[in-house]
Amino acid sequence: MDTLRPAAKSVAPSVASAAAPLNPHFERIGGEDAIARLVERFHHHMSTLPQAAGIRAMHPADLGPVKRVLINYLVEWTGGPQRYSAERGHPRLRKKHLAFPIGPAERDAWMDCMRTALQETVTDAALRQQLEQAFFKTADFIRNDQGNHHEHHHS
Repeated sequence: MDTLRPAAKSVAPSVASAAAPLNPHFERIGGEDAIARLVERFHHHMSTLPQAAGIRAMHPADLGPVKRVLINYLVEWTGGPQRYSAERGHPRLRKKHLAFPIGPAERDAWMDCMRTALQETVTDAALRQQLEQAFFKTADFIRNDQGNHHEHHHS
């Protein structure tokens, strides 16, 4: 039986799980308004934190379109309406980021921005921790440096 095959490596981890089609995170975080605030704060930090200058430089001057894509992605990623897939198809996050050199430093700079944004916008500490762990898994998954991707995943 091949129904128990492990998921394809090209699929980024998500907060959602196939076992739980009704992902509670979208409601818990406060829906799209809360996600839009999170994205706004994330991009603010990406534009202002010194350690994020490198990843900010990978983004266009006008962040408007980038913000819209990230909002749609996070709405779907947390279990909300699936607008991202409808507009852009399968996320293929690693493939879409291959044009940019992403190693541990870029991952950590991205996480610094997201962690700070989460602290500012998500009051539920347990939810914040779950989201932070899921964001880290995804950010680490997107890495495309030549190093071993799984050196710290000895589960």
